[in-house]
Amino acid sequence: MRANTIRTETFDNRVATPRASSPLATSLTLAAMSLGYGVVQLDVTIVNTALDAMGRTLGGGVAELQWVVSAYTIAFAAFILTAGALGDRIGAKRVFMAGFAIFTTASLACALSPNAAVLIAARLVQGLAAAILVPNSLALLNHAYTDDRARGRAVAVWAAGASLALTAGPFVGGALITLVGWRAIFLVNLPIGLTGLWLSWRYASETTRARSREIDLPGQLAAIGTLGALAGAIIEGGALGWGHPAVIAAFVGAAVFAALFVWREKRATQPMLPLSLFSHRLFALTSLVGLLVNIAIYGLIFVLSLYFQRINGLSAWWTGLAFVPMMAAVLPVNLLAPRLAERIGPCPTIVVGACASALGCLGLLWIAADTSYWMICAQMIAISSGLGLLVPPLTSTLLGSVEKARSGIAAGVLNATRQTGSVLGVALFGSLVAAEGAFMAGLHLSLLVSASVLLLAAVVIGLGAPARG
Repeated sequence: MRANTIRTETFDNRVATPRASSPLATSLTLAAMSLGYGVVQLDVTIVNTALDAMGRTLGGGVAELQWVVSAYTIAFAAFILTAGALGDRIGAKRVFMAGFAIFTTASLACALSPNAAVLIAARLVQGLAAAILVPNSLALLNHAYTDDRARGRAVAVWAAGASLALTAGPFVGGALITLVGWRAIFLVNLPIGLTGLWLSWRYASETTRARSREIDLPGQLAAIGTLGALAGAIIEGGALGWGHPAVIAAFVGAAVFAALFVWREKRATQPMLPLSLFSHRLFALTSLVGLLVNIAIYGLIFVLSLYFQRINGLSAWWTGLAFVPMMAAVLPVNLLAPRLAERIGPCPTIVVGACASALGCLGLLWIAADTSYWMICAQMIAISSGLGLLVPPLTSTLLGSVEKARSGIAAGVLNATRQTGSVLGVALFGSLVAAEGAFMAGLHLSLLVSASVLLLAAVVIGLGAPARG
């Protein structure tokens, strides 16, 4: 019974300052938070156009390239819940600034990596810093914007910048690789990090601290084991075969770690993932939708990048240009999303977005090596528009389902589920296209899986949400 009891927390209000109440300070706080989330999302996809160049320079096949992508998202997903709790405990502002500093330093280490092993290790550190940045940026926004409608629009701007960075990643990466080389895709983070640090220090107001909030280290270790073993099993399954003893052992290890994680969270006095949060139906549904959407979208971006480079023979520059329509579509749709949500409701808006992305995936099922780019382009726009439409109401709805004192852990749960989806999507779709001579068959199967998962997300939120949601 102890695990299901929410303890009364004591708060320290002395750290709150009034300067975030001015319109300028509030707007520049939003700018700093948007830079933090934007650079995180940029580094999710910017490496996709560099995969071929990294492979030639550092060596390795599809599995090694998957680890370069997945090391980041594994650390991101595994540490994000602890990072949210840490922000609740000692203040989101100071934790957010520490995350920005670590991310900037790790980006420099990525740029200077002499081999694949060092690059993967530096990407792990980047992912850890990303886990710190995202939930605490949301907690600071939640603190700065007290009005529900203003907060919804601020989250839309925050999400718009991140979505723009997500879809701009391949284009920016292609340009930097062509002009400078693949190492430049990490150096671009340095000025972003320094700007974000200054804006945060100067304008963000510290959040209320819950000093009794503890850090659940056993739960954290179990989460790392679960995600690492599961991603490793899926990635190496495509390279070694699904019946290989190491792959089977990794799946078993993932199941054991997952069971230990649930066991721990049920019994911990202050778990990293309070299972009581999922008793709120809207919180549980939005978390599940975040997982499903990221499986579909992130895995698809990974395989489409490989399609443009390895099947169509495009350079990094032209691969980046191929993703420009996605970049152009996301921003206006992100800004439209809160207004549509105010008119028809957030959950129907999420349903519309998920269905639009699913239709885009279905429209690509007949893709071949010689398919016209413009036919592909139309479907890519549909996919990214759907994503842009659903992310702001998904985020704002989840934040609004819990009390403000737990906004850090709530934001952590959403982003943990979304990044877990990213890990699974890249690992699964990468394994489907990894077999020699089976890339196109794997791409078609990936598109079918993406469409199915997105439609499932629409059904989950459309039928499961309470009427007032």
